[in-house]
Amino acid sequence: MSKPYTRLDKDDVAVLLVDHQSGLLSLVRDIDPDKFKNNVLALAELAKYFKLPTILTTSFESGPNGPLVPELKELFPEAPYIARPGQINAWDNEDFVKAVKATGKKQLLVAGVVTEVCVAFPVLSALAEDFDVFVVADASGTFNSMTQQAAWSRMEQAGAQLMTWFGVACELHRDWRNDIEGLGALFSKHIPDYRNLITGYTTLTAGK
Repeated sequence: MSKPYTRLDKDDVAVLLVDHQSGLLSLVRDIDPDKFKNNVLALAELAKYFKLPTILTTSFESGPNGPLVPELKELFPEAPYIARPGQINAWDNEDFVKAVKATGKKQLLVAGVVTEVCVAFPVLSALAEDFDVFVVADASGTFNSMTQQAAWSRMEQAGAQLMTWFGVACELHRDWRNDIEGLGALFSKHIPDYRNLITGYTTLTAGK
């Protein structure tokens, strides 16, 4: 049964970046590694652009999962940073759940590594507690297309919505009259073809 259109609301959404760790990133094979990191950073930068509360979490950093991607910590030096000592499902960590609920937001944008575990488990847990959950598919990665599709199917059947970082940005922005240059610069940084579009626009509007 289809759900009614639930539109992302920049005043009611929080971003959860789950286990984007140096060791785990080496497992991602369902998307080109450079494109994947670009997408993760694009999501992080749009979270900053829209001033969305953002929570960072890692799992078992002292083991092979490794430390958080340093760019994320640099982008969010003041954000809640939950280094889970062992819980595989971030929702099993009391500090993480407290941080999520402390945002007061009902909508959650979730991305992480790997999709069928570090993303799917907290997504399913949050859905069970009546959050509206949106999975940023192209900022989440896993071993191969089979595990990707299995994870997506499981989350969708539970009520999660799959989006891309670009779709997220546009739905949050709503209207280009709100701002062109700022969001256009973000898009240009992370989408080479969009850079051409913005270059054309700035050339045409120069001097007007």
